Amino acid sequence: MIAVVDYGMGNLRSVQKGFEKVGYRAEVTDHPSALAAARKIVLPGVGAFEDAMAELRRRELIRPILAAIEAGKPFLGICLGLQLLFEVSYENGRHEGLGVVRGEVRRFDLPRELSVPHMGWNQLAIRRPAPVLAGLPDGVYVYFVHGYYVAPAETAVIATETDHGGPFCSMIWRDNVFATQFHPEKSQADGLRILRNFAELPA
Repeated sequence: MIAVVDYGMGNLRSVQKGFEKVGYRAEVTDHPSALAAARKIVLPGVGAFEDAMAELRRRELIRPILAAIEAGKPFLGICLGLQLLFEVSYENGRHEGLGVVRGEVRRFDLPRELSVPHMGWNQLAIRRPAPVLAGLPDGVYVYFVHGYYVAPAETAVIATETDHGGPFCSMIWRDNVFATQFHPEKSQADGLRILRNFAELPA
């Protein structure tokens, strides 16, 4: 079973429907026991970093998420779910994240002619061919909505970069952990391919 983590924020149903479209069942849950039993875990999200961490703590979801990652279960973070994996975010102050990946979350500091948030379709420059990108060409277009971006301390985790006033990390991959700044569930056929590739990973 694929568990979609429910912490009260974001696009849970659209992620669930995305998996259903490619023929896989996904369960939206906020029960720690369900996360422990799941074969794969997805952490989506839209909203503020501080609020998300507070809800994960309140619902006692941090420990099962970290345990699943440490156990080697395939894990997919989406948008805010990518940012939460990092050590610290500077969104409206300084806030500690899950600390799975070394690095920080920063706000775009761009000329006025470039929009913040970064919203709409943009391309992926594939730096490392992560398994969830199988079948997708370099330069594929995907859908973004975000005002902050991740800055990994180690470039080895960067799977794709995207240009918005300069290159930024738009996807990470380390062992069983995959996480995208873009929204696969909103990226039409190519995004659904990413969800299907994730669902088909051995667990």
